[in-house]
Amino acid sequence: MRIEDVDEPRSVPGAEDEIITALARHGFEWDGDIARQSARAARYEKALAQLARAGLVYECACTRRDLESAPVVHGERVYPGTCRDGIAPAKAHRAQRSVRVRVPDEPVTFVDRLQGPQSQTLRDEVGDFVVRRADGLYAYQLAVVVDDAEQAVTSVVRGADLLASTARQIFLQRALALATPAYLHVPVAIDRHGRKLSKQTHAAPLTGDPCGALLAAWRFLDQPPPPTPVRDPAEFWAHAIRAWTPARLPPVAMLPAPE
Repeated sequence: MRIEDVDEPRSVPGAEDEIITALARHGFEWDGDIARQSARAARYEKALAQLARAGLVYECACTRRDLESAPVVHGERVYPGTCRDGIAPAKAHRAQRSVRVRVPDEPVTFVDRLQGPQSQTLRDEVGDFVVRRADGLYAYQLAVVVDDAEQAVTSVVRGADLLASTARQIFLQRALALATPAYLHVPVAIDRHGRKLSKQTHAAPLTGDPCGALLAAWRFLDQPPPPTPVRDPAEFWAHAIRAWTPARLPPVAMLPAPE
């Protein structure tokens, strides 16, 4: 279990307890102690130092306003390399600076277990991306790579909304000489307007019916139904572990939310 609270200013008091309680109520189990990104800054600092020794990072004094005119590719603003060769004298007075990693101009390729072959040229589609923010907090892309390696994660199964981040993470894994897990990106549930279900889009919260929620998610992923009615989460998971069939997953990025 890992609490990804690296963005501390956005952490909501009590949210962690609610998440852990909800997972337990739905029958999820985890091994060992709970890891929290907010307590792991020293590990991320060590990884950043390794990137610095390899000459792969540099300081950037650009603000969001500076980058408003940067090109947008696939809905993401591409960093134009403004500070790649040094900070301009006009920006030298800015004390707060982020740290960016230099990306190559050749594609990063991998095969997703569901979405198939993937290729992204980071230089063209993302640009040099931030690994430590101007406020001193480490970026998610670096934190998750360090954490996956330390926790010996071999398989990552997550929503297809994170598919575009995978090339960045693989690039960092290679730069840090870390193993690359196998990736499988499942469809994301969307509302009738095509928006991902979330608090921001006013998605309905979990109800007091764990089995109903688990079965709805199971049907959404087109998995084999239980042969008999399930009465509690333990019965659901006993069936799910036996019946999980990745080949049946819909090979798309988004699907309408289950009824």
